[in-house]
Amino acid sequence: MKKIIFIIIIVSIVAVVGAHFFKPSSSAPAAQRMQVVASGYVPYTLANQIAGGQAQVSMLLPPNAEPHAFEPTPGDMVTVHKAAVFVYVSDELEPWAKDVLGAAGKGTRVVQLAEGLPQSDDPHVWMDFANVLLMARKLAGALAQADPQHAPVYQENLDHFEEELSALNNDFSHALADCKSREVVHVGHLAFSALAKRYNLKLSALAGTSHDGEHAARKLADLVKYIRARNVQVVFTEEAVSPRLAQTVAVETGASLLPLYTIEHVSKDDFNKNVSYAELMRRNLENLKQGLSCQAL
Repeated sequence: MKKIIFIIIIVSIVAVVGAHFFKPSSSAPAAQRMQVVASGYVPYTLANQIAGGQAQVSMLLPPNAEPHAFEPTPGDMVTVHKAAVFVYVSDELEPWAKDVLGAAGKGTRVVQLAEGLPQSDDPHVWMDFANVLLMARKLAGALAQADPQHAPVYQENLDHFEEELSALNNDFSHALADCKSREVVHVGHLAFSALAKRYNLKLSALAGTSHDGEHAARKLADLVKYIRARNVQVVFTEEAVSPRLAQTVAVETGASLLPLYTIEHVSKDDFNKNVSYAELMRRNLENLKQGLSCQAL
């Protein structure tokens, strides 16, 4: 009798342990996952967060590459042709997307995230949390149409993302409400105008909305003069800008340098870590707080 009881106990333990370690994954097997192709990191990170493992998400743009002047390869065309969903931001941000669209298969759903959003001279619309929420909703709807079986998963992940955006907006509003300076001097392209407008900051950028072309010596000299005249203590820069250019401004003005993240391209390290939209925006918030000498440090 004791032997039978002992066997029952062992079987029960094995069953519990097995249920813990071998429970079905919430992600679909790789071979069964819907194929989603993103143009660059913004749609890539949004697709990963909303799909939650139910889709195999890939990105055309190599990490740390310039998205405005990217040229897709024949292999990229094949990848898009086979995809269930191809998602990009806009024709303005990614003028090369029109070439890719011609390669999309009959069953490929094409999603232009910025379509229908308020028009602006700055195509970096995701820097406004209200815009990125609309983009995420559009993407979640497309994923649900392409894969109705997992529509509840996409909706649940969208709900979590909406909560995350609400918390981000509250934190930005609180932290940037009382700062010694409201001027963001940026040695980079004009990617933060939506963010600056939302939180009542003044943005001065060295370049335009892209990295195309060389920075004119006169424009650089004017920026250095401007920084000196206004006694700007911190200048913001970005990864895609030449470190030599940023260092030149720092040396000429004595200002410190802090990075801001456009999210349209990321370093290889951040890509490998699958750093999320919210994580990158929180980095921006911390550096803005420090650089503008905000009270809510």
